[in-house]
Amino acid sequence: QRGAIAKGGSPATSTAATGHAPRAQQGGSGKPNTATTKDVHASASASATPEKEGNAAADGAKPSDADAARVLEVVLSVGEECQTVDDLRNLLAKKPNFTCYDGFEPSGRMHIAQGLFKAINVNKLTSVGGTFLFWVADWFALMNDKMGGDLHKIQTVGKYLIEVWKAAGMDMERVRFLWCADEITSKASTYWPKMLDIARCFDLDRVKKCCTIMARAENKLTCAQVLYPLMQCTDIFFLRADVCQLGVDQRKVNMLARDYCGKVGVKLKPVILSHHMLYGLKAGQSKMSKSDSDSAIFMEDSAADVERKIMQAHCPREADANAKSDSALHLVEDTLQNPCLDYVRHIVLGQPGATFRVGARSFTSADEVQAAFMSGQIAEDELKRALVDAVNSLLQPVRDHFAHDAHARELLAQVRQFSKEAVKPALRRLELLTPADKACVVCAPVPVHGHVTLGDVLSTAALLDAAPAGCTRVLWVRDWTALALNSFEGALKGVNAAYTVFLAALRAIRPQLMAAVRVEWQSAAIL
Repeated sequence: QRGAIAKGGSPATSTAATGHAPRAQQGGSGKPNTATTKDVHASASASATPEKEGNAAADGAKPSDADAARVLEVVLSVGEECQTVDDLRNLLAKKPNFTCYDGFEPSGRMHIAQGLFKAINVNKLTSVGGTFLFWVADWFALMNDKMGGDLHKIQTVGKYLIEVWKAAGMDMERVRFLWCADEITSKASTYWPKMLDIARCFDLDRVKKCCTIMARAENKLTCAQVLYPLMQCTDIFFLRADVCQLGVDQRKVNMLARDYCGKVGVKLKPVILSHHMLYGLKAGQSKMSKSDSDSAIFMEDSAADVERKIMQAHCPREADANAKSDSALHLVEDTLQNPCLDYVRHIVLGQPGATFRVGARSFTSADEVQAAFMSGQIAEDELKRALVDAVNSLLQPVRDHFAHDAHARELLAQVRQFSKEAVKPALRRLELLTPADKACVVCAPVPVHGHVTLGDVLSTAALLDAAPAGCTRVLWVRDWTALALNSFEGALKGVNAAYTVFLAALRAIRPQLMAAVRVEWQSAAIL
C-alpha cells in the first residue's frame, strides 16, 4: 500500500477552524492511503532532538535515529503527498546524499509559486543533504509550442528564470541546471531507447491521461504533445533522480514512472514528493495562470502591482460547504480556498523561522493566522495590508538584482519583448537527404514475430529493383520502430541481430543490387 501524505501545514486546530481536512488518497495500487503529514511529523519529532541542527549523514557520519527523524521531517514538509513514505525512509537510510529533480518549461514570466515557493522547497531539501537537479526543459517548451517553437527564445527565457532564482535566495551550492537539448543530444543513444521502452509498456489511453500536465485536453493533442509525458517519464531515469519534486499537477506522469518500474522489474522506484499548488488570486481559480496576469504575483512585479493584486484578491472568511477542491491539483480537501491565507502559509511562513506581522501581533504559525482571521480577530483589510508588506519585502532583492545587474536586466528586456512579438511556428525535418537528391526509399520489414523470412528478403529486393532509373536506392532499417512495436519483447540486441541477418541475406542473394543500395539505420540517422 502506498502511503500518501496529505499536508495541512503545521499541527492544525480543528477542521472547522482551518477549513482543511485530509482526504484519503488513491495510490497506484487502488488502495486508500490515510497517513497524514501531521502523523508522520509527530512520529518523527518525538525521536528528534531540537538542539541537533547538523546533518551527520551529509558529513559522512552514520546518522543517529534523531538525525534520521529530523531529515525525514524536513523532506516531508516539502510535499502535499509522498509516494511513498516507506520508500523515502529507505532512500534516506541508504543514500543520505540523495538527488531531487524538477523540470520547468522556459515559457515566459515566473510567478511567485515557481520563484519563491520553489526556492523555499529547494533550500529545505539541500539543507539536509539533497542535491537538486533543475531540468531546463527547452525541448519540452518547443513541443508545447511555447515561443512559437523558437529554441533561441526559449533558452533565453530559461536563463532569465535562473537569474530570478539566484536573486530569490535559492542556495546554489547543491543546485545544478541541466539543459534538455544539450543533455539529450550528447547522450541520445541512452535517452531515446529508454523512451521507446517506456512507450511500449503503456497504451495510448494511459499516456493521454498524463497529458493534463501540459493543461491540454485529451481530444486536442498534437502528436508531439503525446510524446511529452513519455519524455518527461524518461527524464526521471535519464537523470537518475531519487526524488521527483514537482507539483501535484505533475503527479500522473510521475506515477507513470513508478508503474514502469513495476512492469520492468525495477525494485527501487523513484519517490514522488508533490508540492502544493498555490491558488489563483481570483475566486474559483484552483491554480495561478500565466495567461491571466492578475491571477498571481509575478517575480518582477512592482510594489504597486503587488498591492493592487492582493488588495483586490478573493479572501473568504467562511468555508463554503459546497466548495470542492480540484482533485487533480489539490490532494487536501479545502472548503475555504482563500488565496491570501495560502500565500501566508506557503510563501511568508514557508521558510524555517519566518514570522508574519499583522498590526501589533506576530505569528509563526499559519494555522494561528487562519484561526484569527476566521474568528474576526484580524480584519480582511488588515490581513491583506500585512501580506502586501511581507510579499514586497521578499520580492525586493529580485527587483534590485534586475535593476542593477546588467546581464539580468538585458535578459528581462528580451523576455518582455518576446511577449509582444507575433510568433510563427518553425518547420523542422530530418535532413538525411539533400533537396537535390532523387531517392527511392524502401522500408525494411519489421521483424515483429522475432525472425526473418526468405519472403521478407525477396520482397524487399523486388521493391529495390523497381526503383525508377536515376534514383538513389535507400534501404531504411527501422530498428527503433521495431523496438517501439515490441519486437523481441523490446530487446534492441535481438532487433539488431535480426536486421544483421536480413542484410546479410540480401547481400548474399543479390550482391550487385545491394552494392548500389544505400543502407540507413533509423537509430543512427536520428542520432
